[in-house]
Amino acid sequence: MTGRRHTTIRGTFRIAAVVTGAALVTGCGLVPGATESSGDGTVTVMTWAPEKTDATNMPGMPAMARAYARWVNAHGGIGGRKLKVLTCNDHNDSVAAAKCARTAVDQHAVAVVGSYSQHGRAFLSPLESAGIPYIGGYGVSDAEFTSPLSYPVNGGQAALLAGNGEQLAADCGRTVLIRPDTITGDELPTLLNTGLALRDRPAATDLRAPENATDFGGQARRALATASADPGGNGCVAAVLGDRTDNFFDAFRRLRADYPAVRTATVLGSVDQTVINRTGGASSPYEGAYVTGWYPAADDARWKPMRKAISEQAFGDNRIDPADAGVQTTWIAYTVLKQVIEKLGDAEVTARALQIFLDKGREVTTGGLTPTLRWGYDHMSAAGDFPRLVNARVAFQKVRQGRLVATRTGLVDVMDTLAKAP
Repeated sequence: MTGRRHTTIRGTFRIAAVVTGAALVTGCGLVPGATESSGDGTVTVMTWAPEKTDATNMPGMPAMARAYARWVNAHGGIGGRKLKVLTCNDHNDSVAAAKCARTAVDQHAVAVVGSYSQHGRAFLSPLESAGIPYIGGYGVSDAEFTSPLSYPVNGGQAALLAGNGEQLAADCGRTVLIRPDTITGDELPTLLNTGLALRDRPAATDLRAPENATDFGGQARRALATASADPGGNGCVAAVLGDRTDNFFDAFRRLRADYPAVRTATVLGSVDQTVINRTGGASSPYEGAYVTGWYPAADDARWKPMRKAISEQAFGDNRIDPADAGVQTTWIAYTVLKQVIEKLGDAEVTARALQIFLDKGREVTTGGLTPTLRWGYDHMSAAGDFPRLVNARVAFQKVRQGRLVATRTGLVDVMDTLAKAP
């Protein structure tokens, strides 16, 4: 993701967490006021994501956060407390991401909730110094799965890629991966290959593309030529390019008739139901593609409360797509926040209070959208590089007749697969 930390084995991690906690208790390195709640009972939090950049954008996440605040406040707040949501644009830039974190500290936010940023080290350092929890990040940076102040609700890109490899291993021979030529992208081949190796499939051919590329003709030709040369006729092409996945598949569609048939694949976050609809439904280039996601399908009844909130407070806001994985992650993260605050009862809501609650391993539920979540140190991951990963379940889906449909009943736990990653 954004590079590996080398202190992620469990013993070292626990020592670091204890030291961090002790520093917060004594006030060492603590920014004054950063963990204070408002005197009028208002709970202030922040959500950030990149918007209007040349790479991946997630405008639906801050928009969903603001809509959530309007919705929950219209229904009495959280335990009688008003929720105030600050938002910030990280611009897909490490300096801007760190600035967002410092703004959260300056504005006395008690948590950063349901956010997206590739620059985990840049934003987590200020949050850790101030003792501010990072709840329900998108999981695009590896630092989110090592920081003792991070409380992820999904398995991030690590689980998606390992799951996608596991999903493709059943049907693919030679696989080609198209991914961004970034530090984050450098992590993806290893994770995909770990899933493929479960059935002794060969490692995927790694094709890189500039993060802000618009022309993917060259990559599409190479991918088709390589995958279609599979001796058994079972070649597969997996594209994980965020917002640019659409551009790749557009080039892929124009060229694929010139080559033998190959299967395609991607992950949620690179495609969703809205993208499939917009690109032709059953005649879109995604038809037949294998898709790995974190959560139940967008039309699942368990999303009904989110859809109701959007209908009440964000109807017509085209930034908020209920099928978007970022929007869904933000909803789940705020569901976690709401439940924790309610369980605190009459106690003051501070960053420290939230951290103590979460570190005790108290159970948090999300209406069935994830398994029961617990972040106590006894519930940490056995996957060495991802100690904070507590939910490694993914959904195996496929595009059939223009619709994303599950190919397995229930979610698939890829924790053991991740534990095998080099």
